[in-house]
Amino acid sequence: MRVLLKEVIFMSALVAYFSASGTTAKAAKTLEKAVGGDLYEIKPAVPYTSADLNWMDKHSRSSVEMNDKHSRPALADTAAPIAGHDVIFLGFPIWWYMAPTIINTFLESYDFTGKTIVLFATSGGSGLGKSAAGLRSSAPGAKILDGRMLNGRQDEEALKAWVSSLKL
Repeated sequence: MRVLLKEVIFMSALVAYFSASGTTAKAAKTLEKAVGGDLYEIKPAVPYTSADLNWMDKHSRSSVEMNDKHSRPALADTAAPIAGHDVIFLGFPIWWYMAPTIINTFLESYDFTGKTIVLFATSGGSGLGKSAAGLRSSAPGAKILDGRMLNGRQDEEALKAWVSSLKL
């Protein structure tokens, strides 16, 4: 799909996201409407429970994964339509000031050579942190850009303006 946003032309945009609690999913769906691209949910092979997401429990699944830089949670599928898209908006919740390790799994499962990846995230209180730096080695040959936090209710027109301002 070819998408025109003011002077920015994407041959094709994909909004791929991981959402453990639904917050990032809401932001991703609004962004997908704003860019007119395709939407793809990154799903873990084993869904996260609320106990898995308890960041105050150092033995919870998310805590254990985030403390192990080599952790790569399995994906439910590897059917993301990466090859047909030039720009990928990649969304996730911020965990411990960075992207969850399942995002590394996702990036390492495809060839992103020549693609531009724009990050977006949701968080209860932190920014993108070192997410881009932590993901670059998982997508060699891709251009990874820090995007923005999409917390709270998102305005489609404001997202269009943001996307149009990106230096892709």
